[in-house]
Amino acid sequence: MSWRIVVISSRAKLDLKMNYLVVRGETLTKVHLSEISILMIESTAVSLTASLLAEMSRRKIKVIFCDEKRNPSAELVPYYGSHDTSGKIREQICWTDSIKGAVWTEIISEKIRMQSAVLKSKKKSEAELLDRYINEMEFADTTNREGHAAKVYFNAIFGMGFTRTADTNINAALNYGYSIIMSAFSREISALGYITQLGLWHNNQFNQFNLASDLMEPFRPIVDARVIKLKPEKFEHEEKMQVLEIMNHEVIIEDRKQQVDNAIKIYTKSIFNALSENDVSLIRFYRNEL
Repeated sequence: MSWRIVVISSRAKLDLKMNYLVVRGETLTKVHLSEISILMIESTAVSLTASLLAEMSRRKIKVIFCDEKRNPSAELVPYYGSHDTSGKIREQICWTDSIKGAVWTEIISEKIRMQSAVLKSKKKSEAELLDRYINEMEFADTTNREGHAAKVYFNAIFGMGFTRTADTNINAALNYGYSIIMSAFSREISALGYITQLGLWHNNQFNQFNLASDLMEPFRPIVDARVIKLKPEKFEHEEKMQVLEIMNHEVIIEDRKQQVDNAIKIYTKSIFNALSENDVSLIRFYRNEL
């Protein structure tokens, strides 16, 4: 089982040798590819060989590239994640509005439930309002309980003056964490043979990751909880590494403790089972021990 998150934050050359990632920087470091779940290239002063990228793509290892500000800006996504990709894409195109709406309703209800859990862990009375929104949920969230819950939630944990559009360290940390979670979801979607462009609810023609944007929603509160704990007065390398550690955070899914990275695999597969079998009871959500 892959579990390492490898971050390259300074000048180095990366290549492949005998199934090992070889990092040639100030020192020589080797990591077996079977141990790696995510490789993050945080510095633009890093060079990689094509053979390494090809092997990482074959092994479905997520590779994330950062820009000059060390923020995630691109990722490596294989063309073919599964032997039956063409069949899976045809199936994806044929998902009905009925099952997509039903799955989306479950996803958003669970997102609000996890937001409520974060508020309860901080003894915030607004959790009661979020619980009420869950009970008021209509098919496909036509009354936008998600939007109302988000406003109440963020104001409760970060203050009444907080907005998600402001240029703050809190938003920088949230965006960084969300981008890591989205990358993990896009990896799993591709690995299972589906494409990330066709979503359940998100349908922005300029968004390459509509489906990942849909599926990741219940996992956002994991990022939120980490940022609340971090309370970043600055957001630089050390703070980014602390946010990145969310992928190794343990949650409960299918009555077992799993790291978030593995929970994403289980949950994503269950979503596709639900869509294929027209049965939302097949979805497996996680429980978080805050």
